[in-house]
Order: sequence, then structure tokens, then C-alpha cells
Amino acid sequence: MTHVCFTLQVDPAKLDEYRAAHAEVWPEMLRALAATGWRDYRLFLRPDGLLVGTLQTDDFAAAQEAMARTEVNARWQAAMAGFFPTLGEARPDEGMLVLDQVFHLEEQLDRL
Repeated sequence: MTHVCFTLQVDPAKLDEYRAAHAEVWPEMLRALAATGWRDYRLFLRPDGLLVGTLQTDDFAAAQEAMARTEVNARWQAAMAGFFPTLGEARPDEGMLVLDQVFHLEEQLDRL
């Protein structure tokens, strides 16, 4: 199991709209994420628009590729594109900046 953490920048003028969109994610999008290996997926939003996402998956690249092949993902990415103006023509799911893990408490405790 891999833990993934990524960031994106939401347009600060559209935070309420972004929150509303994620309060009721389309059921078919939720099902597609689960079916393609996205587990314990969470999004955190800072007041300046910094978005931090975390998830667990067996293979992040495979999970992304599987989602990219779904019809609902194409519609969802199009609906979300206006929230991420700094991405230009890139889809939001292509603009994730994946962060390197530098500390994990349990790993270090196991080595003691």
C-alpha cells in the first residue's frame, strides 16, 4: 500500500464553490474512484486556496491511468478545470504536485 500526498492551487475567489462541489461529489465519480484503487482519499483546503490531497493505493500511476479511462472522470475534470486557472490547458488530475514523504512515525518506531 502506498500513501500519496499532493497539492494543487484552487482559485481563492472560488473556494465556496469548490467546497460545494465536493460536498456532493457525483455518485458515479465516487464509484469510479473506488473501483480504480483510490482508497481513504481526502482533500484539505487552506483559506488561500492551497489544496492538499491524500490517498492510499496499491499503485498510484495505475490508479491515475484507470481513472483517466473513465467517462465520468473526463466530465469531472472539465467541471473542475475552472477552479485551477494556474494549470492552463492541463486537467486538474494532471496538475497534482506529488510530495515526497520525509517522515513516518510507525516506520521509525519499527526500527527501534
